[in-house]
Formats: sequence, structure tokens, C-alpha cells
Amino acid sequence: MIDKIYVTGMEFYGYHGVLPEEHVLGQRFLVDIIVETDVKKAGESDRLTDTINYAELYEICREIVEERQFSLIEAVAEQIASCILSSFPTIEQCTVKVSKPHPPIKGHYQSVAVEIVRGR
Repeated sequence: MIDKIYVTGMEFYGYHGVLPEEHVLGQRFLVDIIVETDVKKAGESDRLTDTINYAELYEICREIVEERQFSLIEAVAEQIASCILSSFPTIEQCTVKVSKPHPPIKGHYQSVAVEIVRGR
């Protein structure tokens, strides 16, 4: 049986997009992650060292979204998943959703998003 840790609704300002102006003006990005790992030991010990530090998960997402530049949100999501899995060997699988509210494409909608699932 596997447990899940959710870190959702993270907001960052980044410079990702296909259009040149997106790399200059930037925009808001929303990130949700779910990591699957065994948290039984942490539940019994009540020690942070026995689980995944949520602040470290947040920092991985922040660094990738705010300090790097990609054309596609698919690439942003892939980098987040890869970094999470390489940073935490006890995580079996992670789900990463990257949303781009108000992208500069014609039409009326709330956002565009990509969600990926990566595991060992």
C-alpha cells in the first residue's frame, strides 16, 4: 500500500512559452504535485526526518519555474518530476500538474495545463 503527499496550489512567476514575448514579459504558473511514498514510519515517529519535507518539494518547484526558461509547460513538468525523483529515493512515483492561466492564445478559457506521472 502506498501513501500520498499533496502540495497543491503553488503559484510562481516564470518566463516559459513558445512566443518570444512570453520570455520577456513572463506570467503566472500554478503547480500541483502528488508524491507517493510510505509515510508509516513518520506517522509513528512524528519526526520530519522520517518523511518528505514539503518545503523542499516547494523549493524544487520554485527553482525550476522561476529560475529556468522553457518553451513548453510539458518540459517544466518533466524537469520537476525528474528533480523530485532524483532528490528523494523513497518516492516511488510523482504526479506533476503545471497550469498556465491566461496563455496568449485565442479563445476564452480558464487555463491550459499538463499533468504527468513519473515513477521508478
